[in-house]
Amino acid sequence: MAKVNLSNLNVPELIADMWSLLNEEQQKILESNFLLQHYKKNEVIYCEEEAPTHLMCLLSGKVKIYKDGVGGRSQIIRMIRPVGYFGYRAYFAKEDYVTAAAAFEPSVICFIPMKVIFALVSQNNNLAMFFIRQLATDLGIADERTVNLTQKHIRGRLAESLLFLKDSYGLEEDGSTLSIYLSREDLANLSNMTTSNAIRTLSQFAFEHLITIDGRKIKIIDEDRLKKISKIG
Repeated sequence: MAKVNLSNLNVPELIADMWSLLNEEQQKILESNFLLQHYKKNEVIYCEEEAPTHLMCLLSGKVKIYKDGVGGRSQIIRMIRPVGYFGYRAYFAKEDYVTAAAAFEPSVICFIPMKVIFALVSQNNNLAMFFIRQLATDLGIADERTVNLTQKHIRGRLAESLLFLKDSYGLEEDGSTLSIYLSREDLANLSNMTTSNAIRTLSQFAFEHLITIDGRKIKIIDEDRLKKISKIG
């Protein structure tokens, strides 16, 4: 894990949604407490049962929030894209982390001590509402994904995951290739299925001309049919 020079990134500009809520004095406090870290692909950012100490903000790259399950299988709970805030819920709840986080690809993360954030929230109602909205949004997404991953069949879950990746990270310049390259294991963990089922269902989607596959690159050919499969479950 390598430190990154703060001057290389305009952090206040990148976190403008939060920065704009602070007065000048509060901005100076926040600016004096930034720490930027660069993470390599697959590097762990925090682990389950660790004590939370910092608010984390993903400035570039991609991060997965996951939980280890029975038999060594992992479940991807959320995926973070820039600019996304994470790692702070446990601190507000006064508990240790119940999930872990790792970088999908080389990523730059801004760390701010939660003691500083807590002090600012106590002074600034707008900032408090900002985090309430963040938590409420994450809870809504989690509730919806829980239903999707437990009630839909394999085809519906995988279709849902592909559409989720498209909505979260967008497409390459060709307008159809997902702008994130997941291993089959990660795609399975995102879809709550075994790796073998993910591989088999992907191949079936390709046979049906819903997608094309080139290594880890997945190109969406028929989004409308994927949506129908996702809704049918």
